Amino acid sequence: MARRIPLSPQAQAVLAAMPSRRTVLRGALAGGAFAVAGGALAACGTKGTNNGSAGPSAGPLCTVADVSATERKVAFSNWPAYMDEDEKNPEVHPTLVAFKAKTGIDVTYTADINDNNEYYGKIRTQLAACQPIDRDLVVFTDWMAATFIRNGFAAKFTADKVATFLKNLAPSLRGRQFDPNMEYAAPWQSGLTGIGVNTAVTKEVRTVDELLTRPDLKGKVTCLTEMHDTMGFMLLSIGKDPGNFTTADFDQALEKLKGAVASGQIRRFTGNDYVQDLAKGDIAACIAWSGDVIQLGFENDKIKLVTPDEGMMLWSDNMMIPITSPHAANAMALIDYYYDPKVAAELAAFVNYVCPVAGAQEEMVKIDPDLAQNPLIFPDAAMQSKIKIFKPLTEAEEKEYQGKFQAAIGA
Repeated sequence: MARRIPLSPQAQAVLAAMPSRRTVLRGALAGGAFAVAGGALAACGTKGTNNGSAGPSAGPLCTVADVSATERKVAFSNWPAYMDEDEKNPEVHPTLVAFKAKTGIDVTYTADINDNNEYYGKIRTQLAACQPIDRDLVVFTDWMAATFIRNGFAAKFTADKVATFLKNLAPSLRGRQFDPNMEYAAPWQSGLTGIGVNTAVTKEVRTVDELLTRPDLKGKVTCLTEMHDTMGFMLLSIGKDPGNFTTADFDQALEKLKGAVASGQIRRFTGNDYVQDLAKGDIAACIAWSGDVIQLGFENDKIKLVTPDEGMMLWSDNMMIPITSPHAANAMALIDYYYDPKVAAELAAFVNYVCPVAGAQEEMVKIDPDLAQNPLIFPDAAMQSKIKIFKPLTEAEEKEYQGKFQAAIGA
């Protein structure tokens, strides 16, 4: 069944309190969260790089024997509330049960990723030293996936073992700059960042400029603490492509954001906690994530996600195999399984994020016709033409831009 249950006040409070899968730990970059110790890498015979190119900086850091044939198991770490659940027992995940029945592979599923930096910080030293992390599959957001690949921590897919993934990955997600050949990262789910509006308290907001300058919205606007989303919108508002911009462009866009802060137009910067303010009408409009707005919209049809004229930001959380995985073949089997359109539709019906699998929309019609027509889950051609992806940054750029952004928002 589709996850169509309206959010209770208690559920909204839980959602608001949950760490966002899109949120960066404040100040982490200033402390060098992205810096991989040169000594640790040197121990494996590889040196890191900051050049931002696709693919690892050198060959694999280490070689691990794959025992998938004899050990029919895989350990999968993911974010909370990101897997389908049995209606009677949330610890049971129907698609994983079906995977085991089909393949004989037992999945140990753990929802223990609460923040990209935090989780990366837990495993990077072990990976750099070629030590096991007891995980065969992890999920990182695009920008961290780029870092994971660049530092040589991602195992390369074997094409014939992920044939369904290679066939069915949505066209909009092919050729991404950090993984142009689809060799290291398979999108688990994607999401759109747009303008969330409560039409009970304001008319629709059609542009980023309206959000930043319209007098009736003054003090009733929030933006995200996630730099890639908020600054993606600022770049769009000055006519720049978030997928291809210069430092001068970034600085110009940041000045526009600072102006909106200084004028009092922006009330504050938030993580997921904007959902309560938007639902109650305490704010009129905000930069928002599609999955949140869909869930709020089930309870209140006055809450909508608007595609601004300038465009929307698209991001993905990606399945990746750590280089120390001893069950890489099993992990690839699981990746491939979730690219079966029928399985992908079952998952999307529960999590309500953008489905990355071509053909899943047709399967969704059989599960929930309304969701099959929801452009926030299956973007139509008009919406796809407006989608932008933030370019992958080098470690130096990430640190520089995050530092400027955090200073601008008063973090």
